[in-house]
Amino acid sequence: MIGTLLCYVLLPAARFLRALRDGFFTCRKNVLLAKSPSTQIEGVFAASKGRLVSEEQEALLQQWLEEGAGNLPASESVPAVGKVSVTLTSDWLEGSELLMTSLRELNSSPEATLCADQQLSELNALASSELQGHAVAERARLPAEETVTVAGGAPWAAVVPQPDQQIAGCAGINTEVLNDDPAVLAWSLACDAETVPAELPAQPIQDAVPFCPVPTEVPYHEILWRDWEDLSVQPCVLEQVSKNTPLFEFRVMSYNILAQDLVEQGLDLYVHCHPDILNWNYRLPNLLQEIQHWDPDVLCLQEVQENHYWEQLEPTFKEMGFACFYKRRTGTKTDGCAVCYKHSRFQLISLSPIEYFRPGLDILNRDNVGLVLLLQPVLPEGLDLKAISPLCVANTHVLFNPRRGDIKLAQVALLLAEIDKIARTTEGSYYPVILCGDLNSVPDSPLYKFIRNGELSYHGMPAWKVSGQEDFSQQLYSRKLLAPLWPSSLGVTDNCQYVSQCQPKKPGRREYSRDFLLQFRFCDVACERPPHLVLLEGVTDVKPDRPAHWPKPAPMVKDPDPQPFIPRCSGVIQHGLNLTSVYSHFLPQRGRPEVTTMPMGLGATVDYIFYSAEPVENRAGRRLYKDGALKLLGRLSLLSEDVLLMANGLPNPFCSSDHLCLLAGFGLEISSLRES
Repeated sequence: MIGTLLCYVLLPAARFLRALRDGFFTCRKNVLLAKSPSTQIEGVFAASKGRLVSEEQEALLQQWLEEGAGNLPASESVPAVGKVSVTLTSDWLEGSELLMTSLRELNSSPEATLCADQQLSELNALASSELQGHAVAERARLPAEETVTVAGGAPWAAVVPQPDQQIAGCAGINTEVLNDDPAVLAWSLACDAETVPAELPAQPIQDAVPFCPVPTEVPYHEILWRDWEDLSVQPCVLEQVSKNTPLFEFRVMSYNILAQDLVEQGLDLYVHCHPDILNWNYRLPNLLQEIQHWDPDVLCLQEVQENHYWEQLEPTFKEMGFACFYKRRTGTKTDGCAVCYKHSRFQLISLSPIEYFRPGLDILNRDNVGLVLLLQPVLPEGLDLKAISPLCVANTHVLFNPRRGDIKLAQVALLLAEIDKIARTTEGSYYPVILCGDLNSVPDSPLYKFIRNGELSYHGMPAWKVSGQEDFSQQLYSRKLLAPLWPSSLGVTDNCQYVSQCQPKKPGRREYSRDFLLQFRFCDVACERPPHLVLLEGVTDVKPDRPAHWPKPAPMVKDPDPQPFIPRCSGVIQHGLNLTSVYSHFLPQRGRPEVTTMPMGLGATVDYIFYSAEPVENRAGRRLYKDGALKLLGRLSLLSEDVLLMANGLPNPFCSSDHLCLLAGFGLEISSLRES
């Protein structure tokens, strides 16, 4: 039954549709051939060299050459095929695109290329006998030619313009630059975007055929173009400007640069990339050029491979005027975090590296790390350094595993405790804080809300839900968070503060060590019968005797290290740093969420820059902020998932990491320290 259906229904239908398609293309070609001038037709077949040319197309071209070309005047004579570049009109471009649609799959075939070359050679021989004189005269007037390779396309025979001339309809781009690395070209074009007008007036070159190649794809720097968003027009900033309050302006960049060892260990994640763009020798110049292009004053990097840092990155950054600090991940990991700052803008006050791995604690058994620096801004001569507050900068890379949100939460709590210790002033307030990093958590996840709102009730929450990266709700068993999340031996309270930094709530109420309390087990006071104790014969009527094997009580000694008594809350953690995000995580002009990375082709935001602000109010469980002493002046826009898909995801020839860099501009008030 199925065979009968295929033979008598589907197969004739397929043949009928194929005949209709061929008839449509034949009709379309005849119309276009009748409308287009000679040089356009000849140029298109010359430009399409390397594609398979059908017998029908060859016959049409041969008929045109035999019948019509001989009657052309000398000024319109056809040059030799493949030797001269021509201008393509919009009509012919549309038609040629239709002609080649059905042949795109054969472009890469060597046999097809050889066949096309042989057919075009025969056509050249046919035309040369009749048009040789005109072609020679035309070539004699043309300047020297050079082959320009267009990204993703076939070689074009290009006319090299004179230094003071401009090709009609084309932007003035040096043809030598086009042969360089595409990403380097893109960055050079991006750097010169302000000096090169978007549209240049057409100035035809005398005695030369104008050339304007058809780009086979949009350049990467145009697809991935990111705008600088000026936020200095905000009311709070304008208010400070109106008060003539000076600001210390600086830029902070956060960038996960993708360690090369991680690339080689997970090549299955980058099957969409050409192997050449994954090579470190290709990626390193791109990364350095991108950093140099945006020129940050503080640079926070994640996934920095240790040998690359010491051998290449640190020497280069020092030449760029940076002072650098690095912390490698613990265990056998070869990458880590780095924080660099321009020594002309900041001075180091203190440095605190953090290791999240704690032996014996299942909640902190991973090798992630962080760095916390306290920096003093350098003011111009004549201004006292005390006139501006120090700045606390933190950088971290949190565990990736989407199932272990409990570990992520404990790592962030430990980082916040370190920031609390470094950024706390003697008066109990905080210096301005900037927290950068790859937190491996999406916006509005419980971990994100904890950082931004300062509080999280976690007891009973599924561990996978903390970061919001993936949904494991369909699994029969999932790990749940129980209170307390970490043991008291860690020395961190539920307010994300070190116990040593806390003051006892009730004077005299202390937590004593076990060894100190054991010495009171059989003391005289403990062995006396209380007067109001109910008398029970054989139970409370005798004095307990010290067992013979028990040692005699040691002399009473004072506890050398009493710890303040800090009660643990039930399933709620808090912090008091008042942090908000630089980015809104949504692109209103595109109606899509922002994206900082694209694992497996799916866009997500996991990289952040948080900064200190002043809370205004809580609305529906979300804390609202306004800028305080540290003001957000601008930021580099992010991209959406659909835009990155147009550029073949991340990494690509233009962006050499699987993350986008984050960049923010800040202004710090130059005045006395603000009280909390």
